[in-house]
Amino acid sequence: MIYITGDTHGDFRRIKSFCRENGTKKSDVLIILGDAGINIRGGEEDRRKKEMLESLSITLFAIHGNHENRPYNIQTYKETMWCGGMVYYEEAYPHILFAQDGEIFDFDGKKSIVIGGAYSIDKDIRLRYGWNWWKDEQPSEAVRRYVESRLKQTDWKIDVVLSHTVPVKYEPTECFLPGIDQSDVDKSTELWLDSIEDRLDYQKWYCGHYHTEKQVDKLEFMFENIEPFCV
Repeated sequence: MIYITGDTHGDFRRIKSFCRENGTKKSDVLIILGDAGINIRGGEEDRRKKEMLESLSITLFAIHGNHENRPYNIQTYKETMWCGGMVYYEEAYPHILFAQDGEIFDFDGKKSIVIGGAYSIDKDIRLRYGWNWWKDEQPSEAVRRYVESRLKQTDWKIDVVLSHTVPVKYEPTECFLPGIDQSDVDKSTELWLDSIEDRLDYQKWYCGHYHTEKQVDKLEFMFENIEPFCV
């Protein structure tokens, strides 16, 4: 079985309960739509977290959010092919996988492209107080070119899009935090995803980031809910 959920931000209690209640196995996969909260501070804290996750009876497959370090910045990560696409993993934790942006994975015969990253609206606060913030939180121009080249190879047809944020036309304005001047928010990733969505022939688009659960057209926002991956 393949399941999917939204941001976890380092709190995996619902996943532990889900695995226990559903009798999952390592052959089952849970997709996390960014901000998994696994590579945050490094050192002992992250190690304990990964040991706990590796002990769960499920394989985690995370896309990149904006509040976490990218695996390619961490020396212990290696690359391998998995379900038709390239992922990052650590030898000590082989069932915690991180997708490379632009890779296309085969989930039960459904071709799924991964597009991670987003802008952190709390960037200034994080920098002011010395909290973790990563300058490569959003997809780079190289990543964008790679994503578009992969979609061009599929003739702009794909079964599923797995992203962290959303095309700007689908932004859930009701979720915008009060006191945040939206004119100061960098929406370049959302605008780019808009141009992707306009050209793309797809069946389903899953996203996280906004901490809400709802469906609009073919796009589904996920947060704390855990559902079977389906189209």
